[in-house]
Parts: sequence; C-alpha cells; structure tokens
Amino acid sequence: MTADRNALRSGLRQLRRAIPAAQRIAAAEAVADRLLCLLFAPVEGYVAGYWALDGEIALHAWQLRLPPSVIYCLPVLHEDDRLRFAPWRPGDALVSNRYGIPEPDVASTSLLDADAMQLVAVPTVGFDAQCHRLGMGGGWYDRSFAFLQSRPAPPWLAGVAFSAQRIDALSAQPWDVRLDAICTESESFLADTQPA
Repeated sequence: MTADRNALRSGLRQLRRAIPAAQRIAAAEAVADRLLCLLFAPVEGYVAGYWALDGEIALHAWQLRLPPSVIYCLPVLHEDDRLRFAPWRPGDALVSNRYGIPEPDVASTSLLDADAMQLVAVPTVGFDAQCHRLGMGGGWYDRSFAFLQSRPAPPWLAGVAFSAQRIDALSAQPWDVRLDAICTESESFLADTQPA
C-alpha cells in the first residue's frame, strides 16, 4: 500500500510540475475565488495558507482578497512534529525550514496553535471527490488537525489542487483527516455533497 501511494504521489507531483505558467497563474486566480465563496469562508479571525513549491497552486491572490479582518498565516514546523501558524504579509521576514520551505521568522512564543485557525488551505498532491487527500507523506497536516476527527470544525480544511490531480478513489488511512472541501481551478468539492 505504501509503495502504491508513493508511486501515485510521484506521478501526480510530476504532472503538477508540468502545468504551464499561464495555466498556473489562472488557476491561482480561480482558486482564490472558490476559497472566498466557500460557505464557511470566515469574515474575521485567522486563516492559513502555505508557501507554494513543487508546482503547487500559489495562494497570493487569495491572501490579497481576504476581508480586512482576516489575518493570513503560514505554517511553521514545530518540534512536536505538528504545525503551528504565524501571521505573515508580503515583505515580512522568512527563514527556510529543514525541508527548504520558507516560514515566517518569528519567536516560537508568538506561534498560534492549529485550533486558532478558522480556515486552512491545505496543499494537496492528490484527491478524490469525497475530499480524501493525498499529501506529501510526512503527516504534518494529519497530526496537526487530528483533533478534528473527534469534533466538528472549525478550523475548516480546504484542499487546494489542480483538477488534473483528481483520482477516482483514494483509500483513507486511519490517521487521515478528511478535508471539508477541495478547491480546484474548475470546481469545488464539498465533503458528503456534490461538486459546487
């Protein structure tokens, strides 16, 4: 099973990286609109995105269109193998984490716990229409939001991916935290509902 997931992950990452720049930019605009139109999109509080790498859809358009009372955050790897979050605006200082991903350069005492977020845009390698997600394989998001398996959101979790990353069905592992939505450049999927 792990070998199959790794092969699937590798193929989907290659497919994602091959998407042309113009299509990537258009996807960022479309995904921003879809995230803002989600029924659970907050009008205040903290939301989290990610720093786009490896062909992921960038979230700059979404960040710039958020309501004024919504504070955009980026994830920060914490020593307990869970994510914490820090407010970030373009121009704020960044440092690279152990995977080479930029994170806000802030004191650990100022980091926010996962349950402080209202909505989290989650990077996604693969997904199915039931909002199951295949990530990079490190388990950071599943560990960080495991508490959602025993209580309803928020934070709401919305996966972000290109429509080409959709697969027919993804077998969920016991530790997987299912997403509330998936937003692509062409449609949105809501857990337990039809595409929007």
